[in-house]
Amino acid sequence: MNQISKQFSSIEQVTGKYLKKSSQGQMAPGAEVSFGEILRQKQSVNDSPYLKFSKHASMRLESRNIELSTEQQERLETGAQKAEAKGMKESLVIVDSYSFIVNLPNKTVVTAMDHTESKENIYTNIDGAVII
Repeated sequence: MNQISKQFSSIEQVTGKYLKKSSQGQMAPGAEVSFGEILRQKQSVNDSPYLKFSKHASMRLESRNIELSTEQQERLETGAQKAEAKGMKESLVIVDSYSFIVNLPNKTVVTAMDHTESKENIYTNIDGAVII
């Protein structure tokens, strides 16, 4: 038996030990939120319903100060859906002055850049482009 299983015999005991309860025996406000709910909230902030952003793409958006409006996110999704409908697997999607490489089988934006990042305008390892 490992150290934890010697101390607790059930999940309820672990929950009771580590989660604060109010005086009425209920979970304190804020403790009622499940991990899944927190994950969904984080994903809804960072991801669109159709596309998700890889860790690399998220870091690029942040480091390059790229903030997409809701309208731009919708256009990015539309471009990715059009590329997928044409059978593309790795597509360049250009929205305004931003360029995104999208892995369509995984529905994942793998990198993002603005027009100043791609001075030579050379994109490799793509099989198509969509300009929205």
